[in-house]
Amino acid sequence: MYKFLLLQAADLNRISLASWDWIVIAVFFLAMVWICWDVSRKKKETSGDYFLSGRSATWIAIGASIFASNIGSEHLIGLAGTGASAGMAQAHWEIQGWMILILGWVFVPFYERSMVYTMPEFLEKRYNKQSRGILTWLSLASYVLTKVSVTVLAGGLALNTLLGINFWVAALALVIITAIYTVIGGMESVLKTSVLQTPILLIGSLVILWLGLKELGGWNAMMDICGAQCVNEYGDSMTTLMRNGQDTEFPWYGALFGSAIIGFWYWCTDQFIVQRVLSGKDQKEARRGTIFGAYLKLLPVFLFLIPGMIAYALTKTPDSAIGQQLGVALGLQADGTVSNPDIAFPMLVNTLLPVGLKGVVICGILAALMSSLASLYNSSAMLYTIDIYKRKHPGTDEKKLVTIGRIATVVVVVLGVLWIFVIQRMGKSLYNYIQSVQSLLAPAIAAVFLLGVCWKKTSPKAGMWTLIVGLVLGFTRLITMIVNPRGHNVFTFIFNEMNVYAFCVWMFLFCVALAVVVTLLTPKPSEYQVQGLCFGTATPEQKAVTRASWGTWDIIHTVIILAFTVAFYIYFW
Repeated sequence: MYKFLLLQAADLNRISLASWDWIVIAVFFLAMVWICWDVSRKKKETSGDYFLSGRSATWIAIGASIFASNIGSEHLIGLAGTGASAGMAQAHWEIQGWMILILGWVFVPFYERSMVYTMPEFLEKRYNKQSRGILTWLSLASYVLTKVSVTVLAGGLALNTLLGINFWVAALALVIITAIYTVIGGMESVLKTSVLQTPILLIGSLVILWLGLKELGGWNAMMDICGAQCVNEYGDSMTTLMRNGQDTEFPWYGALFGSAIIGFWYWCTDQFIVQRVLSGKDQKEARRGTIFGAYLKLLPVFLFLIPGMIAYALTKTPDSAIGQQLGVALGLQADGTVSNPDIAFPMLVNTLLPVGLKGVVICGILAALMSSLASLYNSSAMLYTIDIYKRKHPGTDEKKLVTIGRIATVVVVVLGVLWIFVIQRMGKSLYNYIQSVQSLLAPAIAAVFLLGVCWKKTSPKAGMWTLIVGLVLGFTRLITMIVNPRGHNVFTFIFNEMNVYAFCVWMFLFCVALAVVVTLLTPKPSEYQVQGLCFGTATPEQKAVTRASWGTWDIIHTVIILAFTVAFYIYFW
């Protein structure tokens, strides 16, 4: 699929950049260079300075970094592509960003009290060292399977479509450039460049949204055209958020609860996101950073998914020259579907933007690509260094640990690039591919963290065995998705035919039940082991610190975010 898409993109008109566009791009890179130079002047004496910025980040830097790290090429390419092909059904995964609030209100106090560097380290304190090892390797595997591979693939696709740069040249250039500034400054580079990249990304995407609606004739025109396009035999359209339970791709219960499970895992337990919170000065800055991040996370549906729907709607507008060009590029079929949805956002840039604004949007795309990769580099380096190498070599010099982390990052990136060829074999849209794989990785981890924090009796062996069984089940399903075995029996139904999001829900329930059963049959943790790590174990002093870290405005902003989420579900139900 992607080989054909790239060949077709090579025949499309490239962006014609004016002097003003090049000036904007040059200023963006000069600002990046200045930030990296400023950061490089400060010595990183310890791994804590390098990986967590000395635990000195403010709420603005934390929230911006959470958003910029999350919004990558999978959104610019994949989410817009999903909007063009499936419509609103996959918005669940974005609107579940309200779960960042759970990270801030529920998990931040436990993480802060434990003074851990990584999530696997937290599991060792809460459960045992075996749980730490399993989560470390599982997290690194998730980076290879989803984050590195998809970011590089989508980044190369975007620059190939926009500027005509060879796919692999563009992809590898992004990898190398981003690695340079991340290696120089560690987490501090990631945080400070995110503050620059986030507003550029928002401005560029808002321009696309506004111009797209203007070309189409407004919001109602988009809703009318997309609402008339049926997506299944049950009468659901592209504007339907809650599809029929029999829908093969997005049954309502799988999409709603599956996205919630993935959201909980990603926002509350994944090192990629939580590392930004761990870098905060204190609980107050960390929590307010998550609230700011949750506000920003309300935007992607409108900045990326809806532009994809706009692109589709334009293809159904015969009087629009831009719509005709989009129809050819997206591969509009006789039945109203499109064959190349992942090209939607780059083509909107190509066809809608006037001279002078193209440079801004290209900077926004580059910002998204680089911020995701930079965060990935820092997180993967930290996981391997702290949770694998340092455990085996506890006396290692701090500077050597930083070097080891950089080497580990290179290995993760190389494996991710190689995995691109497997993604091409699976033939899914990028965003759908990401959520499918995360549906297999998330349930066991989510169950272990949820029970570990909420139920102090959850035993060490329960955490360990839940992770092991979840790992086996998840990777079994992943392998069958790749090889697609023939035959119809119980095994193929569960591990290949069952909707992947429904599989996620059932697997989560199974993991919770397994953890409860193992807990009842194995020794419980001591009060000393879980002190401060779960509900009902905090000391009066710890409770006082947490209570002093939030105020009335924190509650008000939280209620606003939750109210918007509810209103969104009501409108698109």
